[in-house]
Amino acid sequence: MRLMNGPRLTLRAAGFAFAASALVLGLSAGAVQADPPDFVVEPIDPQNWKNQYDMTWDDWTDIPGTEWNDPDVKPSERGLRIALVAVDFKDVPFVITQPKGSDPFGNPQIDPIAHEDVPEFYRDYYMEPNEYNHGRTIHEYWMEQSRGRLGVNEMDTFGPYTLPRNQFEYGLNESWIRNAPGEHCPEGYTCNGNVEGDADTLWRADLAAQGTPCVGSRCGYDVVLRVYAGYDQTSVWQEFGEMMFQTKEDVPEEWGPPAWLDPDNSMPNWAPTRYVEWTSWLASSQRWGSASIRQAESSGTITHEMGHFFFSIGDNNNNPFSDRQNPPSPFHRVGSAPWDMMDRGSFNGPGGHHMRWVVPPNMGGWAPAGLMLRNRMLAGIADDLVELSRENLATTGVFVDDVTARAADAGEGGTSGVRIRLDGAGIPDRTPDCDANTDPFCHTDRLANGTTGWDDYTVEVIDRMGFDSFTPDSGVMIAKNKPRGSNTCGYSCFNWTIDANPQDIGMVDFYRPDGTPVMASIADHRQLNDALFHAGTNSGSEYEYVDEHNRLHFYVIDVERDDEGVLSYTLAVRSLDGDGDQERGVELGEADIEGIRTSQAAQCTFPLTNSGEAASTTTGHPTDVADSLDNDVYRLSVESSGQGWTAQLDNALTTARAGDTVEVPVYVTRETPAARETTVTLTATSESDPTATQSVACTVAVKDTNPRR
Repeated sequence: MRLMNGPRLTLRAAGFAFAASALVLGLSAGAVQADPPDFVVEPIDPQNWKNQYDMTWDDWTDIPGTEWNDPDVKPSERGLRIALVAVDFKDVPFVITQPKGSDPFGNPQIDPIAHEDVPEFYRDYYMEPNEYNHGRTIHEYWMEQSRGRLGVNEMDTFGPYTLPRNQFEYGLNESWIRNAPGEHCPEGYTCNGNVEGDADTLWRADLAAQGTPCVGSRCGYDVVLRVYAGYDQTSVWQEFGEMMFQTKEDVPEEWGPPAWLDPDNSMPNWAPTRYVEWTSWLASSQRWGSASIRQAESSGTITHEMGHFFFSIGDNNNNPFSDRQNPPSPFHRVGSAPWDMMDRGSFNGPGGHHMRWVVPPNMGGWAPAGLMLRNRMLAGIADDLVELSRENLATTGVFVDDVTARAADAGEGGTSGVRIRLDGAGIPDRTPDCDANTDPFCHTDRLANGTTGWDDYTVEVIDRMGFDSFTPDSGVMIAKNKPRGSNTCGYSCFNWTIDANPQDIGMVDFYRPDGTPVMASIADHRQLNDALFHAGTNSGSEYEYVDEHNRLHFYVIDVERDDEGVLSYTLAVRSLDGDGDQERGVELGEADIEGIRTSQAAQCTFPLTNSGEAASTTTGHPTDVADSLDNDVYRLSVESSGQGWTAQLDNALTTARAGDTVEVPVYVTRETPAARETTVTLTATSESDPTATQSVACTVAVKDTNPRR
């Protein structure tokens, strides 16, 4: 058990400021009678989550001891070879070649790049740290996630080529528009274009003309990245649709089909989009990105598409806009949202998901979240993973370990995550079935979908550094997982983050043109901004989670940030069906009393000894965790007898190995008037055996509040 650094007491700002003013003015004590400032016991791990809207590049924090963005550092196991094929359209040139801020979307954000230099510009943007990408690259992302094992060795450029058809003939080919044919595709055109097919035809012809042999479907490359002129519809449909126009009838001519396509103005200025009924025609006519890999100039989600392409990891995201569909469909809570790159974490980045329309795409989306433990496992890059058996926790007793933030290297013998297999008799997840069509929080709709539900729990630590810099919080994430996506959540989900604060977050998403606020729906990804667990009392979050159905109790016991800034937590997992056969015990010793502020505050520090035995049964788990089974977890409580005195803990939990002693601080504060002394009683009880409990008293008098000299 780590000891925290000193008493967590602060002065209230208002009182401190008043007293300071008196000193500055040189006023005597008789002239100014300010109330003495009150002491506050500060939480050891306060939850201070940040809205993605409010983030800037100043929120980026480097991972200590790493330079994953160095293009000269090659991956140790797998270096990808990528062919970048740049294409524009008959009617739409590359955004990046236009005068700064000149197109309808307000782009590009930089001075124009020559047409012939576009492929090389984007190659450098994706691969080389520079002023445009703020030093962040796709090579860096995969090097960070894999601890240097996986990255991009080469990215060769081809083009630019001009596709044989107009841009809208490809963009209006999306399935949600094809289902409403004739109305939105201009007369005389067939909107069934295929960017990949036409781009590859031009590329292969160019290779043949150069005498370069093309071997295989990708001409010898691991992937062909087609970068096409314009925008991904996903990055513009909302910002240049319902956020800009009150109704679909309000979309003006300049956002509808151009006059050369619609000379008699017979076409609507709106068209369908994936999640809601309408957006502007200009936004809807943009192509959607794809795992093929097909990406527009506005796309910052290339790493997300690579996750699909290389590791067959699906999308974990829901539809948060289902109430704005025609007809509406039920809300379904998001699965993992901002915490995973294969969910809405792919939209992380400065400014959040409403800032994904900029070109070059260096705002929302350009710094996606890291991969959750389940996805690291699927990709074969899960380092320092500890695996437990739910069934065997009952015979070995509580598991306690220090877990390091996933962005950092846990070091030799360290732990980066814990997986608890839901093994034993019956189906893995024993949570009762629910109906996802009536309950937005339902994630076990097995009966309607014929699936077995969830297979394991994972526990990991997230810190806002590296590509997790733009996640909303630092803390502990508990999640359910399954190896393949299935429709138990109302959509195909495979991660389900346990929300430490499941109440509605009450966030405004945007304001309509008439000023009406549109609140983030219950299915919005930002509902999980405050989902992480935190250590200690009064954090604004929770420090434990009990799953009665699956017979597991999770604890967040302590927090530490080392001298290099790396975050770790002391975590524990216990079975509700057994605690091992070792004897449990606790002994509390005489407290050391230390004054903090005269007449106002003191600290009683109690020694707590685990007087129980080490684990006698340590086998049966997939990982050898014998060294993590000798601890016990203790629940703490305090009482104060004296009138006007208060005793407080900054942590209701502690842990100690068998035979070891840790210290428990209790903060004692005094109001005026109050009794001359108080008796503070600390009680410590084993979570494994509630009969192993002890209480010890500490008497604090007014004189004991005097700080030692």
